[in-house]
Amino acid sequence: MNIAITDGLQLTPPSFAAGLAAWSREFGTPGSATWANQPNAAIVTADQDFGACLELNKVADTTRIRFMGETPILPGTYLRISARIKAIAGARPSVRVAGWAGDGARNHVGGLVEAGAPVTLPGFGQVVEVSAIVGTGNRSGVDMIWGAKPIYGHFGIDLTGSNGGVVRIESIRIEDVTGAFLRQMMDIVDVRDFGAKGDGVTDDRAAFAAADSAANGRVMVVPAGVYRIGADLTITAPVRFTGTLTMPRAARLTLMGSFDYPTYAEAFGDETEALKRAIQALFGYTDHGELNLRGRRIELTEPLVMTEIAPGLSDFSSRRLICNGQIKLVDGPAWNTGVAQSQASYNPVRPTTLSEVANVANIEIGSLITGPGVGREVYVQAKNIGARTLTLSQPLYGGAGTRSYQFKRFRYMFDFLGMDECSRVNFSEIEFMGGGRASFLMLPANGQMFHIRDCYISGPGDRGITSVGRGCQDLLVDRCQFLSSEMSVKAQDRTSIAMNLNANDAKIRDNRFVRFGTFLVAAGSGHLISGNHWFQGDDTQAGKRVPGLVIAEKNCKMAITANYIDNNVIEWTNEYDAYPNFTNDEYSFGGLSITGNHFTVKQVLSDFAWISVRPYGTNQHIHGLTVSNNVFRVIGPKIQRVDKVDTTFADLNYSRMRNILFDGNTFNGVIDYVANPIQITHTQGTAQATWVVPLTTCLPFKAWAKNVDSILAVSMIQNAGTGRVTEMPWVRSEQGPARKNIHIEWSTPARGSITLRARMDEPG
Repeated sequence: MNIAITDGLQLTPPSFAAGLAAWSREFGTPGSATWANQPNAAIVTADQDFGACLELNKVADTTRIRFMGETPILPGTYLRISARIKAIAGARPSVRVAGWAGDGARNHVGGLVEAGAPVTLPGFGQVVEVSAIVGTGNRSGVDMIWGAKPIYGHFGIDLTGSNGGVVRIESIRIEDVTGAFLRQMMDIVDVRDFGAKGDGVTDDRAAFAAADSAANGRVMVVPAGVYRIGADLTITAPVRFTGTLTMPRAARLTLMGSFDYPTYAEAFGDETEALKRAIQALFGYTDHGELNLRGRRIELTEPLVMTEIAPGLSDFSSRRLICNGQIKLVDGPAWNTGVAQSQASYNPVRPTTLSEVANVANIEIGSLITGPGVGREVYVQAKNIGARTLTLSQPLYGGAGTRSYQFKRFRYMFDFLGMDECSRVNFSEIEFMGGGRASFLMLPANGQMFHIRDCYISGPGDRGITSVGRGCQDLLVDRCQFLSSEMSVKAQDRTSIAMNLNANDAKIRDNRFVRFGTFLVAAGSGHLISGNHWFQGDDTQAGKRVPGLVIAEKNCKMAITANYIDNNVIEWTNEYDAYPNFTNDEYSFGGLSITGNHFTVKQVLSDFAWISVRPYGTNQHIHGLTVSNNVFRVIGPKIQRVDKVDTTFADLNYSRMRNILFDGNTFNGVIDYVANPIQITHTQGTAQATWVVPLTTCLPFKAWAKNVDSILAVSMIQNAGTGRVTEMPWVRSEQGPARKNIHIEWSTPARGSITLRARMDEPG
């Protein structure tokens, strides 16, 4: 910046040789006395140092030489007034630059410094340059700080000290030196000023560190170029990138003053690399707990594998948040599923180990295992190549044997597997666009309190959230929308799964899951499933409906409350049981509460049921189940009942049922009303000593009629004639070939009506 150029201003006064009438003996104001025709002032035309110059004999204590012209003082500009002078004879005076400050009304502005530091002339004939800077701002190096009130000045020099000396003065110069203060005025520090090359070869780390140290609150700028940074670099100043950085993978860039995704995108010039670097810094124990994507859409070309992004990062347990943006898959070979086939042996004595695994080195950790005797969502947690073993996330139900298995390693946008432990990672207000290829989140093998809230998981290729160990402990998923990539696929042909759980105490709340193969496969206990809407229907007529929620823990201690369960089944299994046949030293099915939900199904076959228990072994039973205050509604042809036992592998042991409440539910389009305890009215039209009361269809799971809580006569009980029978009958339960009848026994044939309250379990 230079106002002589930008504003066309003439700053430097005319030379003394042009006439002394332009130079005042006072302050330079209009009407003041000039040096024209003064006997002690003359023009020397050919001084050996100065050429034409002013020779002056000092006769006054303060001899002023001020330009009569008004030199403008503009806000944000700085002027340097300078002159060269030498002593010729007599006493040697002191000399200083001086000025007079004027405002818009041509009045003097008082209270300002109007002179620079005085300089004593050292000897005869020795040229001395005196100078001072005047400007509006209080900056280092400014001699006369005038602020905003003065708009012009009369400038020159003063001679002070002893009188009688003769001096010669070269013409006075006034020049714009605002450029010298531009760096401070613009509030920037350029890394090139500290030695950065930007050639992509030279290690510029030291230059960046020096620039950051000098910034002192100013913005650090990185001009065009490629800057190689050879080791960890922390920049505390705000920073603006035009050029880009290149760094070794292990080196971490921490932008303390500009910690957000857009700045990292500018720094690396590649969206995927920028996200990697920002996450690497986020998990680097910096002062930042949040990575804000600032609403940006990031095109992700490969999975973000945490152990590759941040080499050496093995455990982390401080809260971190990634938020506010959109991450979209860019398709390519990096997203291809890894597939392996192998033969291996299984022995229930080591329930989570496969041994004698062929081609074990080719099987990736985190692979889904499928094959005979394998339950849903069983993953490879670890492998030992030397021992040819795999560690699994869950036991297998198929018993001992050598079998062929398939292993699939899905690719996840965020993959935390490989870390020893990671906890308290949060995702908020992000849309993850998987494009039917990428899954969303692979949890670490161990950890707790991952939280996903207010996010969209759109089109995941295979999985939404996957757990291969206990990294799902205390998982929180709130107010998210999971949109399947299989929207147009028939329900029975879908393979995608929104999430699975192995550990305990997950809270899945107020989410929406649309047309996945399965919404949730849940092992562990203590889960709260509340306020969600999951629907898995399709566009076919009389379509097949499949499990939406699979509870793979027998004693699950789970609450399913206030959900909208649409066109799918809640299936309760023990498929993670290495010994699926019940033994007396374990729990069977229990601890489940299904309360206050809305169940809907449309256009299905009559054998559909929303609640299904599927034992994988013999002698299993239910010893703790509440199904209450739910609404069941069928759209289209009616179904037979809301509950069933899937006997593909085995039936339940109905003799051991206890502590089951099935009450207060509303049925629409369901033929069989089901309750436990059940209250029914039986009318005996002809006198019989034994009244047979069938409970074939009205008890849950078509279980046995085990107990009668009460019998109440609702009409007069009469004998074969018209006589009144006043005795109390006794009952026999579990009667008939299927043990589903109650016999009411009288001492004499009787007829009439009773209300009976019966149950299929032991109440305690």
